[in-house]
Formats: sequence, C-alpha cells, structure tokens
Amino acid sequence: MKILVIGSGGREHAICDAFARSPRINRLWCANGNGGIAEVAECVPIKPDDVISLREFALEHKVDLSFVGGETPLALGIVDEFEAAGLRIIGPSRAAAQLEASKSFAKDFMARHGVPTASYVTTHSPSAAVDTLEAGQFGDANAPVVVKADGLAAGKGVVVAGDRSEAIAAINEMTDVVGAEAASTIVLEECLFGREVSLLMFADGEDFQLMPPTRDHKRIGEGDTGPNTGGMGTFTDASLLSDDLISEISNSIIRPTLSGCIAEGFPFRGILFLGLMMTAEGPKVLEYNVRFGDPETQAILVRLETDLVDICEAMLGGRLSDLDIHWRPGSSACVVLAAEGYPSKPRTGDVISGLDAAAALPGVKVFHAGTRLGENASLLTAGGRVLGVTAVADDMQAALSTAYDAVERISFEGMQFRRDIGR
Repeated sequence: MKILVIGSGGREHAICDAFARSPRINRLWCANGNGGIAEVAECVPIKPDDVISLREFALEHKVDLSFVGGETPLALGIVDEFEAAGLRIIGPSRAAAQLEASKSFAKDFMARHGVPTASYVTTHSPSAAVDTLEAGQFGDANAPVVVKADGLAAGKGVVVAGDRSEAIAAINEMTDVVGAEAASTIVLEECLFGREVSLLMFADGEDFQLMPPTRDHKRIGEGDTGPNTGGMGTFTDASLLSDDLISEISNSIIRPTLSGCIAEGFPFRGILFLGLMMTAEGPKVLEYNVRFGDPETQAILVRLETDLVDICEAMLGGRLSDLDIHWRPGSSACVVLAAEGYPSKPRTGDVISGLDAAAALPGVKVFHAGTRLGENASLLTAGGRVLGVTAVADDMQAALSTAYDAVERISFEGMQFRRDIGR
C-alpha cells in the first residue's frame, strides 16, 4: 500500500512511525513533514492547507490511503475534496469538522443533543463579550470565566480568567493573539472545576473504539503557570478513568455525540477527541477536537500494537465493532522540549545534540515537532515545540522516569521544558 500522512509536527511523526511499523506498506509520504519524519517517510513539499495540490499528488501517485493530522485541512474540507475524487482518506467531513472549527457551533450542538458541558453565552464581537461580562451574566466580578475565540487558534484561543477584569483583558487581547477572524465571535463559559482528562477514539460513523485515556499539560510553566501552549507534555495511564466512568462517558457523551452527527447529516468518521472535566456533577465536555491531539498522539500511539492500516480500513468500511484493537499494557509519557521564547516568539536555527543517546534508551521514542535538516546532516530547531521525548513502561512512574532520563541527554540553546509532567 501507498500511504500519505498530511502534516508536519510531532503528531504526524508519531502517525508516520505507527504506519511504518505496518508490513502492509511499501511507500509512505508525509506532506510536508520535518527533519525527524524524513527518517521514516518521504517528505513532500506541499503545505497541509494546500488541499488541491495534495489531492492532485494523491491522484498522480495512486495513493491508497491518506491520513489527516491537523485541524486546518479538515476545516477546509480536504476529506470532501479527496472523496469526491475517489480517494480514501481518514478524517471527518467539513461539516463534521465544525465541532472543532467553531466553538459556538460545538456548544450549540451539545445543547441540541443533551451532551453535558459548561453553561455559555455566544457573543458576536469583542465589545459585545465585554458588555456581557459587565452586565454580570457570569456571577460577581471575582468569579472565574473561560474566554474562547470561536475559530481555530492553534491552541492559543482559550483563556481561563481568574475574574471579570482578567477576562476583559483577555478579550481585548484576543484579536492580537489569534487574529481577527478567529476572534470575531467569542464564547464565554462558566469555569468548570475538577480533574481534566482527554479521551480519544476511532469512529466509523456509528461505532467507536476508545484509546487509552490521557492528560495534557497546557501551560508553559511548572505548576500550571504562565500562558497556554499547544501542550507541554502528556501521559497515559489506566488510573485516569475507571471502568464505571468510561461507561458513563460512553452513554452520556460519546453516543449522543455520534448519534447527533448522524441526525444532522454528517456521520463522524475519523479521530474524535474529547476534552473532559470530571466535575462533582459528572463528566462534562470542555471541547471537541476532530483529530489526534498533539502531544497526546505521541503518548498514545507508542502503545498501539494493532496495525494502524487495519484500523483505518475498519473505520472506512464501518467495521470497527468487528476489530480487536490491542494496546501495550502499562503507561506512557511525553515531555515536550520547546524553544526559547515559546509560546510567543520562539527562537529557531539552533543545533540539536544528543538525539541518538536519548533514543537508545529502552522504551524511548523521540518525535520531532519543529526541526529541519541543516548542513552536514545536522538537525536544527525550526519551531516553538521542537521535540516530544516519549517513553513507554510498565507503570506511570517508570515511564516518566525514563522520559526524563532521555530528556537529560538532549540539548540545544535555550531549551525549555516542564519538569512536573504527570506529577
């Protein structure tokens, strides 16, 4: 088979790595890839949001299966374009991708289908959002409020404000942070309290199969301080969700979501990501993502034992319920190494050393998020999040310890990372 993975980050490196383990593949491309992905796939110089050029590449090279990594091409309708051309592709339709591409659409969808979530108000300009807060719709001035830009914002469009004045400041800064289009509509939500967990699944339109539960660490600083990022580390562990909680989430959230998608004319096929808060009232949805998370993917896919090609074909054929998906027992952890200046203005172009020594440790995979090839086969930093140092082991503490042992072997100028992942 010939496979095309679309994207260029650590998530796509992990997806390519999983595909590369399949004996069914004889050619693997990634558009547009990065320095680490080039070790397992042929990198194609087409940007992930250039939907038409990607479609033409897939047709010309007779690609058997394409897999979309990120949210932007999905929101642009890449699945619709590929399927109209007779191409097989993993990902939701443009209509289904609205569950991530528009926060207001997602909140209204949850309200229509009885999916538990935070109470909210949708406003159609930053000034209207400020007026809503000043009118006292979210309690007193000291009450925390969640401010969300409606559109895609690369993980930077959500601010958990401690009080009304902080929320107003976040609204006033939102356009500069995420752009005018993403911030043209702003959703204000009550702040939920509890334990945060992410639960991802494969979905074939009607049925689903769950992946190991995971927890991400979004803020740049230890102790969950500083601004939000795309994610500074994650871990998987069975202790995150009991069997009873998984059953409750399946019945109160997953099944109503999938049946709601069918009822509204866009059956969900692909990867569905639930950001959940385990509140005193039960599990509630913080957000939907319509693709693998980053860095959740790195920690999840290192535990996958079933051939990813078989899973993709089961999704496409509506046969997920017939497939047994096996995961390596134990736990995994991913620690993100970021560039100096991230998440605002990351410094790039620094030489990375120690990768071979880190990867030589048992159970370790080093996934490249923002790297490029330099002179004399050197690897250079080329983005804010540079590497995802990932380890799998028999329990969570062993996975974390191994991941941090690997981190100590890697260096580049200005390298920053959190030392409290999983703790």
